[in-house]
Amino acid sequence: MSGEAFATFREIVRRIPAGKVATYGQIARLAGMPRCARTVGYAMAGCQDPSIPCHRVVDRLGGTKAAFDLHAPGTQRALLEAEGVAFRPDGTVDLEQCRWDPPEG
Repeated sequence: MSGEAFATFREIVRRIPAGKVATYGQIARLAGMPRCARTVGYAMAGCQDPSIPCHRVVDRLGGTKAAFDLHAPGTQRALLEAEGVAFRPDGTVDLEQCRWDPPEG
């Protein structure tokens, strides 16, 4: 996968507003690469640009990833909670309430 694809994923993630999340698969579909959810994960894991809110990307079930817990366990969840993202009792993001629905076009 080219660096161009990673740049496309990062530009989409940059548009996710505070208090909302998107799934890896959702980002891949928005980029026109619907079977590349795992590649989105690689792009987010390797991203060092603080202007890209990688913590707003979760798995298809709303799960957070330990890859974001570089400083302390639960870092991704803490960042999301600080933005008002709701979590279910099982520890996953309430996607019904918090999934980003970008405008068409």
